[in-house]
Amino acid sequence: MDRTEPPAESVEKDAPLRYDTRLLGRILGDTVRDQEGEAVFELVEHIRRTGVQFHRNADEAARQELQAIMSGLPIDRAIKIIRAFGYFSHLANLAEDQHHIRRTRAYAKARAPARQGTMAYALARARDGGVTREELEAFFARALCSAVLTAHPTEVRRRSSIDREMEIAHLLDDRDRVEYTPEELSANRRALRRAVLTLWQTSILRGTRLRVIDEVNNGLAYYDHTFLRALPAFYADLEDRLGVIEPEWQGIEVPSFLRMGSWIGGDRDGNPYVTAEVTRQTLGMHSERAMRFYLEELHRLGSELSLDGRSVPVSDGLAALAKTSPDRSTERQDEPYRRAVIGIYARLAATAWKLDRLEPPYPAVGEAPAYESVAALQADLDTVSGSLVQAGSLPLARGRLRGLRRAVDVFGFHLAALDLRQNSDVHERVIAELLEAASTGDPVDYRALDEPARIALLTAEMANPRPLAAPHHGYGEETAGELAMLNVTADAHQRYGGASMPHYVISKNDSVSDILEVAVLLKEVGLLRPHEERLDVDIVPLFETIGDLQHCGRIMDELLGLPAYRRLVASRGDVQEVMLGYSDSNKDGGYLTSTWELYKAELSLIEVFARHKVGLRLFHGRGGSVGRGGGPSYDAILAQPPGALQGAIRITEQGEVIGGKYSNAEVGRRNLETLAAATLEASLLEAGHAPPPADWLAIMEALSAHAFRAYRSLVYETEGFDRYFRDSTVLEEIATLNIGSRPASRSSRRRIEDLRAIPWVFSWAQCRLMLPGWYGFGAAVSALTAARPDGLATLQTMYRDWPFFRTTLSNMDMVLAKSDIAIASRYAELVGDAALREKVFGRVRQEWQASIDAVLAISGQQTLLEGNPLLARSIRNRFPYIDPLNHVQIELLKRHRAGDTDPGVVDGIHLSINGIAAGLRNSG
Repeated sequence: MDRTEPPAESVEKDAPLRYDTRLLGRILGDTVRDQEGEAVFELVEHIRRTGVQFHRNADEAARQELQAIMSGLPIDRAIKIIRAFGYFSHLANLAEDQHHIRRTRAYAKARAPARQGTMAYALARARDGGVTREELEAFFARALCSAVLTAHPTEVRRRSSIDREMEIAHLLDDRDRVEYTPEELSANRRALRRAVLTLWQTSILRGTRLRVIDEVNNGLAYYDHTFLRALPAFYADLEDRLGVIEPEWQGIEVPSFLRMGSWIGGDRDGNPYVTAEVTRQTLGMHSERAMRFYLEELHRLGSELSLDGRSVPVSDGLAALAKTSPDRSTERQDEPYRRAVIGIYARLAATAWKLDRLEPPYPAVGEAPAYESVAALQADLDTVSGSLVQAGSLPLARGRLRGLRRAVDVFGFHLAALDLRQNSDVHERVIAELLEAASTGDPVDYRALDEPARIALLTAEMANPRPLAAPHHGYGEETAGELAMLNVTADAHQRYGGASMPHYVISKNDSVSDILEVAVLLKEVGLLRPHEERLDVDIVPLFETIGDLQHCGRIMDELLGLPAYRRLVASRGDVQEVMLGYSDSNKDGGYLTSTWELYKAELSLIEVFARHKVGLRLFHGRGGSVGRGGGPSYDAILAQPPGALQGAIRITEQGEVIGGKYSNAEVGRRNLETLAAATLEASLLEAGHAPPPADWLAIMEALSAHAFRAYRSLVYETEGFDRYFRDSTVLEEIATLNIGSRPASRSSRRRIEDLRAIPWVFSWAQCRLMLPGWYGFGAAVSALTAARPDGLATLQTMYRDWPFFRTTLSNMDMVLAKSDIAIASRYAELVGDAALREKVFGRVRQEWQASIDAVLAISGQQTLLEGNPLLARSIRNRFPYIDPLNHVQIELLKRHRAGDTDPGVVDGIHLSINGIAAGLRNSG
């Protein structure tokens, strides 16, 4: 029998989660029985009970039975089993998300103290820490927090499946918020059954590889679900809270410092399908999504503001708007607010048509001039709001109109800041071709020049007003493509405003000339104007490898020391953005070394930028997995070196993490709030803290050196390791998944060096090793404690008192808890070379245990995740549903690699990949 959740104080707080999980599990089980028959249902139940028995009692016989069952399944039945366990993981995720919402509401209803990661907590800390109102205002005025969605999905589900899951999430949410009658509760359950049935009958996999435009569409879905409403709601809550804390804040609008960004449709590094035309389409799709939202909201607002001008005061500005409105209906002659809004709608409809030939959702009542800028639209909305306030109708001004005004301020005509990204090698070739073609005497061989000569030449070109490119010259395909992309960028600035494409990211940046090349290219389309010494786009170097991170301070010091470039930085508000790459540095040097070199790089950049009196804005290229910089955002931000966050941060959101964070509006809003809250705390409260003791820095340096040697010895110096990796993981099968428009490798070669970081970490997650998130740590701690008698005690002190070190270990704690060496050993059996298998896996198994022992010894825990019981419970409950997927995946891999051509084998592998990723949640 269904029920709503009893009062929180009357039950153990996790009981509702168990109830929702069991409810969805029962509905899924009934669906499997009805659709696939009693025999399949009983088999699913038997496998589930066997998995639970093993994890509860460490019953090796149960594991062997599970392995035997899965190895003997015919393919059609195997797929049904995979789907059942995979869908359960997705449904369990929905139940967990709903429980987070439930607990947040319970805290709020109980008026409990604010929790970490909320703006309430951050503001309370700021007040208690002596932060003045002036300092807080200054922070909001200069701050920038941006979550940047990227087109690197390890998300293999189709939009249709995601939509059904969102329907289930809404139905679960209704059960918490509405006190149903028995009939209504039954109707809710029937709706849940229909949604689960539709989910079961919908193909979860895509039949064709995504196009870039498909990726853009998928990314835009999160604006409908979350961003367009969640961000205005965030600002409204923030302003209301500030007004409660201090009456002088009442009526003051906080600047829009929390915004969205995207790489989808602008990131062409290694993706030949991101062309100028694709980027142009992306910009139009962005604008269309924003315009449709504004037009819908204006339509509703016009229906609401039926105020009679004969009894409600009207400002002169509002009267003017009503007078110029194309609405001449006699029915509304005494409704000035409605007429004004109808006029704004007509102008915005004309703007949407002018920009992108977009038809409005409802016809305008008449013709009206298009807005020349988003500022003009904002001014009209401000006029309506101001008149309402003057008339004593503040509640109306702070309703739908307030949200719309904030949305326009945040999203403009462009929706999100679309970054451009390209590889420095491409820029070098383009500049070389342009210089060669522009030479009037002997051709300039740019690529033969050394670095000082390149800098001198490029600096001169930056100051030269004449363009390099000849309009009718026949350039090569690559150069023509880059010039076309630059023209699209310049057009976007004219059409949608400079906020539409404000950043140009340079990957593989390892020199000053790499940055100056982009400056010269931007000059070609007027985005750098030499006579004004003005730059309209942030040029953002990306430092990715261990070597790049070690040299980034020197490179930026030299760059900012160039007067010509320093003046361009001044035109950008004396702020320079630098991007730090987590993924490639991890693949290059392992987790501990990558984490430490990123920390040191930030220390170096802080010192360099302070010396040059330039503001530093860091852009963190984090992925979903710990091996790619993942982990809790709040802890990661507060673990930055003092002074690293100067009121500004941008962070990439990648893979299945996007869906996990932002599919649900309330969960999404909480994640965005956490980003803003952590930035405030780190900027105003942590920046003045003393740096860690020199002894701790020396210990970290030693640990990193030991871990680096251990990692490099395994991954890059062990003969046959690349073959072991490919044979023991689903890498080759992942490459055939329709999960993105980009190739899995940067070249046709099969080296680890050429493999992209996403399939690297994703493959290790699938086989339950999570190797990129911990390998080398055990060896490093063993070496350090052998050399220093006080080594362990010092590490324990570092763990207690240094947020950076504690966060580093916490992330390893999580990935080690999600690993399973017994299942990983079964994947190792896929390696046909027994000697290679034992050589590699023997070392991995030994280091895995050593790393666990080290984490426990330093943290003082008896078991992994002892300090995080909620996550431990979640993982413990999930394992019995993930293990069967691993076992059947292994069997299907064997069949596939033995030459079985049954299409169901490949489908089964892909479905198992999806199910395992869903169960682990942050594997990509």
